[in-house]
Amino acid sequence: MMCIDLQLFAEERTEKATPKKRREARQRGQIFRSVELNSAAALIIGLLALKFASSYMMKRLCHAYDLYLQPEVVYNQLYTYSGVVAMAKDILYTTALTVLPVCGLVMLAGLAVNYWQVGFIFTSRPLMPSLNRINPLEGLKRIFSKRTLVELLKSLLKLMIVVFISYREFMTDIGSLAQLAEWDIKKSFFAVANMAFNIGIKIAVMFIILAVFDYFYQWWEYEKSLRMTKQELKDEYKEVEGHPLIRSRIRERQRQIGLRRMMQEIPKADVVITNPVHFAVALRYDPKEHDAPVVVAKGQDYVALKIKEIAKKHGVYIVENKPLAQMLYKSTEIGQAIPPELFRAVAEVLAFVYTMKGKRI
Repeated sequence: MMCIDLQLFAEERTEKATPKKRREARQRGQIFRSVELNSAAALIIGLLALKFASSYMMKRLCHAYDLYLQPEVVYNQLYTYSGVVAMAKDILYTTALTVLPVCGLVMLAGLAVNYWQVGFIFTSRPLMPSLNRINPLEGLKRIFSKRTLVELLKSLLKLMIVVFISYREFMTDIGSLAQLAEWDIKKSFFAVANMAFNIGIKIAVMFIILAVFDYFYQWWEYEKSLRMTKQELKDEYKEVEGHPLIRSRIRERQRQIGLRRMMQEIPKADVVITNPVHFAVALRYDPKEHDAPVVVAKGQDYVALKIKEIAKKHGVYIVENKPLAQMLYKSTEIGQAIPPELFRAVAEVLAFVYTMKGKRI
């Protein structure tokens, strides 16, 4: 029983998702976004658009009323086919000019908020057929899942907000509503529009507050769904970086290739400076190519012995200088020029070697 519990604990998703898993989830269309935030933004933009465009809309509606809803106009045009067609076209045109700009702003607001949340993503994977979608058991799980319960509670909360604010505002303005019958159509329109705007803007503010909480909840749910087990992290690391044994073999192979190349450069060296047992550094100096001597090979212990062996085989001078060999080994990499503070010491060694060879520096 203890083994089973330990195994279950080991398989818990406690690790944060890696960038690779996040990319794969995005490619599958698995993203987090708050629909409530889109709805709240669209609602408040729509209300503001209606508020600022109310005069224009009233003007268009009054124009349509004067053209087609006056009794004498209706009597003259209602009984002619051409008059009815012209009236229908003009009413549709007037309605489009009145409504479409507001609808366009609402649509742009929804798109902007959606883009801000998830950016641009195009994938067809959510549209691919899946047996889980027609599986009754999976369907029941989705129906009775925690997400469904949360969505139900959000819907009930939104309904309560709408009912409460609408009832409160209606009871506040009930005296003004009783006078609508005595006012002309323009005054009545602005009174109703102003009351609707007050109700709508208060509802929108509450929806935005709800949307902020929903946004962070969706983020938390998304991060929780992407969590990984320790075994998944290990498997992904092996997939990306390769198996540790394979990586060690690759590094060993690279080291062998580098060592072989280094050994091939030793015959071109001018001198090998040794410790004499633990360190060996091979130097080459060509004034046409470099401003200072360059380390063509270096090694410690076994590699140092191999460097000296190859140097003896090809007639490269070996000079014993313990402190210089140690400093060159520790301060310079293969292919690099020696540091300026060692110029003098190396120059003395090269001068000795060139003297032995009968060569000028």
